[in-house]
Amino acid sequence: MSVRKLLVAVVVLGLGVSVWGSTPRYGGTLRYAMYGEPPTLDMHVTTSVLSSVVAHHIFEGLFDFGADYTPKPVLLESFEYQEEGTVVVFHLRKGVLFHNGKEMTAEDVVASLQRWGQYGAQAKQLWGHVLSIEGLDPYTVVLKLRQPFGPLPAYLANIYGGPRVYPKEVAEAAGPQPIAPAQYIGTGPYRFVEWLPGRQIRLARFEGYVSPPGEPDGFTGRRVAYIAELVFVPVPDAMTRVAGVQAGDYDYADSIPTDLYDMLAAAPNVVPLLLTNPPIYPAMVFNMKQGVMANQLMRQAVLAALDMEPALRAAYGDERFWSLESSYFAKGIIWHTAVGTWAYNQRNPDKARRLAAQAGYNGEPIRFMVTTDYKHHYDQALVLTEQLRAAGFNVDLQVYDWATLLGRRPKPELWDIFFSHFLTVPDPCLVLFLPGTYVGWWQEPVKDALVDLMNRVTAFEERYAVWSTIQILIWEQVPFIKIGDAYFLDIMSTRVQGFGAPHHPLMIIPYFWNLWLEG
Repeated sequence: MSVRKLLVAVVVLGLGVSVWGSTPRYGGTLRYAMYGEPPTLDMHVTTSVLSSVVAHHIFEGLFDFGADYTPKPVLLESFEYQEEGTVVVFHLRKGVLFHNGKEMTAEDVVASLQRWGQYGAQAKQLWGHVLSIEGLDPYTVVLKLRQPFGPLPAYLANIYGGPRVYPKEVAEAAGPQPIAPAQYIGTGPYRFVEWLPGRQIRLARFEGYVSPPGEPDGFTGRRVAYIAELVFVPVPDAMTRVAGVQAGDYDYADSIPTDLYDMLAAAPNVVPLLLTNPPIYPAMVFNMKQGVMANQLMRQAVLAALDMEPALRAAYGDERFWSLESSYFAKGIIWHTAVGTWAYNQRNPDKARRLAAQAGYNGEPIRFMVTTDYKHHYDQALVLTEQLRAAGFNVDLQVYDWATLLGRRPKPELWDIFFSHFLTVPDPCLVLFLPGTYVGWWQEPVKDALVDLMNRVTAFEERYAVWSTIQILIWEQVPFIKIGDAYFLDIMSTRVQGFGAPHHPLMIIPYFWNLWLEG
């Protein structure tokens, strides 16, 4: 490994060595090979990771997440709680420009939050508490709540489907459907240029950008768009993405098979990025609305049968790339808790048979949906299917492309289990399963009461205690089964400078401000 690659690797592993000592420079085009194409860049109506990777450069919100995943102001100078937390006053930064040259004011924030509150995929938990929102003056927004809402900043910072600020005229004219690309107008460091479906999405540096103040801190603080253009190219085949970075056609590529890590670490112009903090978690999701898996004893039976290690090993290879972890939040995250460990990785087919018998199971087919578009999904599903069959379950493994699976998921009459993976979120309030509207439909009064309590209290210790109770409930009621923690492998060209440095820590999704390209 070259000296420069070694320094990059040390920084990426978090050992505190500065990157190369090179001087930031302006210019150049960074080409990003993505595993797929986003469905939209309208952040109000999607939770797509692919959408977030691109749109995060275009749109900004009142808050975003710092390196420690606490929400911090971006479009705000400050904010304050009044009347025992039921009134929140937001003081906007002055002089922030949209990409069309218009200054952002309170009317844009109000219209954007109202639209997100009405149609946002993850808005329900917050917006159900909102009594009113209005602009007091051009730079002051007042939000009135029915009761205090502890995770308010985290909701407003949400990376996946969060309330980014659009011009008033765009937000007010939009309905529940995604806005058109011509309306992708934000305040971010890059502006939208074009979307050629199946070919590329192109962004350009916004010359009128007004950055948040302060030292860079994760997604917050000073943002400098050194790179002139960002081009996102859908490249579904992983080996094509790898070959493209090796050949210099791409500068960054995501979702690379982990078994290529050693080969890529030895390549002369490629830096492998093993994204361990935070991990992803593969999971089986159950249909709790109808069918054989609507029975809690059946879900507990499936849980009892599983041996997680061979499934993780089949998908991710050696133990550098995965770990057995029962906590919804991984070690090192402040929400990590060991409660419920007893239920994880039981490897007990005899217990599974007993529970299934108590549930009245008579060998009915269990429709288990998986895709081959994510190889790691399919590899794990094959192993888990064989374990379930060995425990006496009649598993009908149904293999689809990802688009077809997504189309079937909202129809509870079509499936019993599906396999997916989820990204770690910074706060329990953003966990997809909690509202009960996510596919699987975990609608349970005790859970709902706990979620409401967690959202009302503000002290971390109190919220942590409630979250721990919710995690116990997850392992008891089994709306889904976490298989373990797994780590994504991305790769970048050695010409990308600054990645992983103190001013640019690795985060949940890649971001390209405060980076520059070697000549």
